[in-house]
Amino acid sequence: MPQTPTDTVRPFDAAQDPALDRTRSVLRYILDGYAQTQADAPFVQFWPGPTWSYGELHRRVRIRASALARAGVKRGDHVLCLMGNSPDLLCSWFAINYLGAVYVPINTGARGQMLEHILLDADAPVLIAQAALVDRLADVAPGRVTTVLTVEGDAPAMPGYDIRPLVDPDTEDAAALELSEPIEPWDLHAIMYTSGTTGNAKGVMSSYAQHYTMGPDAFDCVASDDRCLICGPVFHCGSTLYVNAMLARGLSIGMMREFKTDTFWQAVRETGSTYCLLLGVMAAFLLKAPASADDRDHSLRRAFITPFGEDGPLFAERFGVEAWTIYNMTEIASPMHAGPGITRKGIAGTPRPWCELRIVDQNDIPLPDGEVGELIIRSHRPWALMSGYYNNPAATAEAMRNGWFHTGDSFRREADGTYYFVDRLKDVIRRRGENISSFALESEVLNLPEIRECAAVAVPSEFSEDEVLIVVSPAEGQRIDPASISERLASALPRFMVPRYLRVLDELPKTASGKVQKHLLRKEGVTSDTWDRETAKAPRSRA
Repeated sequence: MPQTPTDTVRPFDAAQDPALDRTRSVLRYILDGYAQTQADAPFVQFWPGPTWSYGELHRRVRIRASALARAGVKRGDHVLCLMGNSPDLLCSWFAINYLGAVYVPINTGARGQMLEHILLDADAPVLIAQAALVDRLADVAPGRVTTVLTVEGDAPAMPGYDIRPLVDPDTEDAAALELSEPIEPWDLHAIMYTSGTTGNAKGVMSSYAQHYTMGPDAFDCVASDDRCLICGPVFHCGSTLYVNAMLARGLSIGMMREFKTDTFWQAVRETGSTYCLLLGVMAAFLLKAPASADDRDHSLRRAFITPFGEDGPLFAERFGVEAWTIYNMTEIASPMHAGPGITRKGIAGTPRPWCELRIVDQNDIPLPDGEVGELIIRSHRPWALMSGYYNNPAATAEAMRNGWFHTGDSFRREADGTYYFVDRLKDVIRRRGENISSFALESEVLNLPEIRECAAVAVPSEFSEDEVLIVVSPAEGQRIDPASISERLASALPRFMVPRYLRVLDELPKTASGKVQKHLLRKEGVTSDTWDRETAKAPRSRA
């Protein structure tokens, strides 16, 4: 029988809802509260780096917020952050929210068109950036950005920008930190840009209530002695929600600068972390490492592995941890999870109390259990889903049509109420934990003078997820040198977007209306005449 709206609805009492209580869901008041009640308790151990207690975190955040206020940041401002995991990133994010401003993180791999779009769209006057990344601004339009505050070094002057180091004062400026009115759970805490799977990246507007629903409310398996290792980048919601989950519960985190297979277990041991999120190929990479007598000599108790494939139970068995998984997107709020002891490939779990799920056909008609369709979601908790796409009402209306958020993912539900991820509906390539927009990649390739047309498609990877294949045809009178193209793309694109494979055709297959038939290219995959960046055994250049 088709699913009904009552299948997953639970009772809801707004008066008792912690997501709508500013003292429990709004970052400023959470920090203020724990600074009073558990100032000496640890919050974060950076690896490598210092450990900050809740009291030290609170002190540093108020000082950093004072510095930002003196730089002109005020309530409601959008503030861009271009930096990797570090004390500066964590402190800046929290300070932005402490002022009631909106945190807008940028993927540190962003450059060129991808970076320019975010600068133009975000309406942010201030950018906080690692000094080593500032030179990327020279090649893009600035949008509203006029002030660039640098951390981890100085950056040279650049026309059109006021570039200066972000210097914290010796003491906080209490007057600058005062608010004219409280920050509410329905106010924006962040605008987080998607990977732009069908075009330019969209800015997801996220409230504090959504962030609370996504993080603290989703992890009922977390115990009072748990510490979460943040091993993925905090510019992704996948790590942001884990930071907030532990903060709101008064618990602690470890934070790696970046995920590396050869240092992961050392970071686990030295931070005493007990659980983590392994996104994309992380679990596969760890399994590829040689077996060791120390494989179970660590403090990790459980790992959230997403998506949950064949490597999930293998990881749990080898390293002696509980296998869990969680389904989420930047636009939603961790609507389901599964674990421990799961073994079934593709499992996503059962619905959380605040959401209602359906699997529907192309007309949003519910499908019977066992049939594959698109997963759509709505919530009976106010503000639990995104507040919309910034500057993009058309995309917001399309995603939220008929009152449901459309995930673009195909699922099936079994008779016991368990949901399983099947595939992505969108024309997206998933590589090393990143979603890659074929549209954006093709645009970059088409900037090269010898390329007439291009199609980017996913092909299978020996690890998991996808590898990137571009199929190109030469412009008239031009020759295509795959190695040269690869080198130029590597200098213009984030590393995760650089194609591994390149294939040359005289003409790409098209429909009668002139659209490239990507499904044919995917079916053919890596052919004998395909150039492989990994082996660099290229066929002869082709006219």
